[in-house]
Amino acid sequence: MWSRGFTLYFTARSVAMLGDSMLPVALSAGLLQHGYGAGDIGYAMASFTACFAGLVVLGGVFADRFSARGLMIGADLVRVGTQSLAAWLFFSGHVVLWQICLIGAVNGVAGAMFQPGVASTVPQVARDVQEANGVVRTAESLMALAGPALAGVLVAFTSAGGVFAAHAGTYAVSAVCLLLLRLPGPTARTARGPRDAAARSGFRADLVEGWREFRARTWMWSVIVIWMGFMILVMGPVTPLAAGEILPAHGPKAYGLVSSALGAGTALGGLLAIRVRPARPLRGGAVALFGFALYPAAVGAGLPVPAVAAAVLVAGTAWAFWSVMWATSVQTQVPGEILNRIHAYEVAGSVAMLPVGQALAGPAAGVFGARPVLLAGGAVTLLVCVALLAVPAVRDLGRKSG
Repeated sequence: MWSRGFTLYFTARSVAMLGDSMLPVALSAGLLQHGYGAGDIGYAMASFTACFAGLVVLGGVFADRFSARGLMIGADLVRVGTQSLAAWLFFSGHVVLWQICLIGAVNGVAGAMFQPGVASTVPQVARDVQEANGVVRTAESLMALAGPALAGVLVAFTSAGGVFAAHAGTYAVSAVCLLLLRLPGPTARTARGPRDAAARSGFRADLVEGWREFRARTWMWSVIVIWMGFMILVMGPVTPLAAGEILPAHGPKAYGLVSSALGAGTALGGLLAIRVRPARPLRGGAVALFGFALYPAAVGAGLPVPAVAAAVLVAGTAWAFWSVMWATSVQTQVPGEILNRIHAYEVAGSVAMLPVGQALAGPAAGVFGARPVLLAGGAVTLLVCVALLAVPAVRDLGRKSG
């Protein structure tokens, strides 16, 4: 598996993920140091999410019409510039919220142009797609563990600007790796060049074709419809409400332990997905996902911190195993010439509902209480798994080689 192409791709993704996991710490610490509050941090983060979710479908069309790899390199180079600018703002002490939000918005656009190419690149650099996804998922989990700690050290010894500078450096490394990457020959569509492709079909036609192909795959749109409810009712509320329950009662060390358990679990799930190969990948992933219910349920039940950490470890393992099964199914079941667009549609459908869940978490906790909402999240997770297994197209989707 460790060919030159996969090694370059793996390095690009791992280093970029390290930088991405450092960003929340830098952004939060930097804005707080300059007199901004939690709401302002939310605005800065939302500027990225809104632009990413709103434009990722267009990124999928661009990736299929032109060059996914070229789009990814361009997105990385744009983010080298934006994060370097952010570093300069924090080093200079001239931090204005709208400027930070604008940088976040540009990063969201760049992320939307980058993400669709991820799906089509993996099958081109790895013969064993599931193993590649498992290895990348494990590395991303380890980077997510290391990133916040490294960011804390850089903030302490330099400032938030030092983290943004390092983040820009990670995008530069990613761009160089992708520039050195040599992929197999282009598909017939892209081989004709963008002008000929444009002559054959317009941008709107490509968008419509992507949507039609997405809808034609019952297993895919069924998962996304179920997933939208999961994002609103479980994934959106669980992080802020769990933090609100653990931090006041047990302190930051306890919350750090729980967060580390989640990261360790996702790394373990990635390793497990390398070896375990169910004949029905989505069925196996959905069965594993039952374990994620332990996360909101354990916090909602007010269990001791060690028990919560153990539950979260299992939840992280379940989440990562499902993620690898899903990514592998998408990358092996969908033809390469439409893969970027379809991946963009499924990412947009998944991500779009997460901010809704985050926004509703506070009001729901105010009305019902945080613990009942978390316990309900555990119950909803079980219902989500049952719903996934109840759809024949999802339950019976077979493995494809790759």
